[in-house]
Amino acid sequence: MSIGETALSQGELYTVVTNKAAKGRKGCLVAMVKDTDSEKVSSVLRRIPKGKRDRVREVTLDMAASMEKIVSRCFPKAAAVTDRFHVR
Repeated sequence: MSIGETALSQGELYTVVTNKAAKGRKGCLVAMVKDTDSEKVSSVLRRIPKGKRDRVREVTLDMAASMEKIVSRCFPKAAAVTDRFHVR
């Protein structure tokens, strides 16, 4: 999986969670939340059954602390891997 934030228009920030195994095809988009607050995003992702979330083994993310919190809360069995292209 991967998780990141994006601005779509006029400063509106979204958190996007994708399934990398889908390679951009059907089933790629897991969630798109209009916010980057870790509590709000986590509450949306917790709607996914725990058994499915526990099957996630790796989540790629940038260095944002909020993304790390989301991964640790929602995908506790997954390794958080920092995407080197986000490092500045």
